[in-house]
Amino acid sequence: MKEKVQGKKQDITDFPKIFCETSQKLVSVEAFALTAKYYSVQNLGICTPFEQLLVALRGNQKQRTDENVKPEEFMNLKKSHEVQAMSELISSIADYCGIKQIIDLGSGKGYLSSFLSLKYGLKVYGIDSSNTNTHGAEERNRKLKKHWKVYRRRSKLDVNGLALQMAKERKVQDEIKFKADIEGVCNSSTANQEKMSTSDFLPDFSASVISNIRKQMENLHVYSHREENLCFENAFSLRDLLPINAIEPTSSSHIPKRKMSETNKERRKMTSKSNESNIYSPLTSFITADSELHDIIKDLEDCLMVGLHTCGDLAPNTLRIFTSKSEIKGVCSVGCCYHLLSEEFENPHKECTQEKWGFPMCHYLKEERWCCGRNARMSACLALERVAVGQGLPTESLFYRAVLQDIIKDCYGITKCDRHVGKIYSKSSSFLDYVRKSLKKLGLDESKLPEKIIMDYYEKYKPRMNELEAFNMLKVVLAPCIETLILLDRLCYLKEQDDIAWSALVKLFDPVKSPRCYAIIALKKQQ
Repeated sequence: MKEKVQGKKQDITDFPKIFCETSQKLVSVEAFALTAKYYSVQNLGICTPFEQLLVALRGNQKQRTDENVKPEEFMNLKKSHEVQAMSELISSIADYCGIKQIIDLGSGKGYLSSFLSLKYGLKVYGIDSSNTNTHGAEERNRKLKKHWKVYRRRSKLDVNGLALQMAKERKVQDEIKFKADIEGVCNSSTANQEKMSTSDFLPDFSASVISNIRKQMENLHVYSHREENLCFENAFSLRDLLPINAIEPTSSSHIPKRKMSETNKERRKMTSKSNESNIYSPLTSFITADSELHDIIKDLEDCLMVGLHTCGDLAPNTLRIFTSKSEIKGVCSVGCCYHLLSEEFENPHKECTQEKWGFPMCHYLKEERWCCGRNARMSACLALERVAVGQGLPTESLFYRAVLQDIIKDCYGITKCDRHVGKIYSKSSSFLDYVRKSLKKLGLDESKLPEKIIMDYYEKYKPRMNELEAFNMLKVVLAPCIETLILLDRLCYLKEQDDIAWSALVKLFDPVKSPRCYAIIALKKQQ
């Protein structure tokens, strides 16, 4: 068995069996697929399990907020899945490190920042390079507070209803028990009843049964009162956990005229004192590896730096900022858009003043002068898990794009172009419309091409669409392997730093719901 496993591993890593040594062409699709799978994050066993990490961070402590808060009430399913998992992890890291301040880089629409502030009471600075995103995040956060208020009211009603239902059920049970007690006394044996006089019976009934019934009724009253108090306290639990400025002011007419328990009073007092620290502040700034955080955040203190799907170079720059700033005690970064990464060795003959690149980061790959290239980085963005469950590739849009490239090469003599077509396919009614819009966006003279020539290209290549689909499936199979290289480069960079106490790769999301599912997490040594 051992020899079979070793033989299989040797076959997997035997590259000459995958590609022809002379032509470099693919000769074994099966060997190619097996090797790509072997070198994926999932198969290499280099991930720290998410649940295991949460247990290690929390110890025996429970999560400190209302478990019933559902982010899907406020955002779409994909985003709520991401925000719920990541905010739970960030909160646990913050608790573990004793930190209240979070810096969310590339915060975009502010979903993660708002949720960290509203649910977990953390002071969050959401930084985005787009002023439009910042203003949008402010407006979205304002609306989210209103939704949160409605959610809180509804939760209160649910708790009230549950408590009253419990009280009613208990009352019914006690009434049944009361009737059973009476029947138990009245249905004594006939012989005993004949022996007992009325005067003998009444005192005994009054002294024992009635006293028991009174006791039960008193207990029922106390229980019902306790349920009402419990209901009242639970109704305010979410409100007490939230900062004062996270909730729209509530009219006093809507507040029940009851005295709050001493515990609730103390909670509200503590919340009022700390409300300044439990806020979300959207900021606009373009972040680089050399950005000075003190210039952006005036009250910078010990904090965590996080990023949910930070685009291109922002993901590696997040790690560089983390390692260079003493105030940042931990980092949790989920990158995306690998195709937008800058590569140090992609154009070796091109003069460039750029000092810090998106790839590679670690010493080993720098020494090897490793380069992926844009095509490989584009492939890394593909979602194997989605394709595996039937959410296939957009074959027609890829076909349109491939034929367009051939048209541009033949008719305009252009083989390389820095400009991109973008998402024109979804806005096009036909292939002809797609080509016209694409040429216009690329700044090319569309009048040069009559409709017949465009459609001739379409008819010429249409029978070969299945070839394109097969080629793209090979790219999908290779995608996790390329992503693994990029992620391990970032993890190795952190492992090379002297002041990092712990770093890991964690699968944070379901890859079908959110294909870019891996988080790079690290904590610094305590000073």
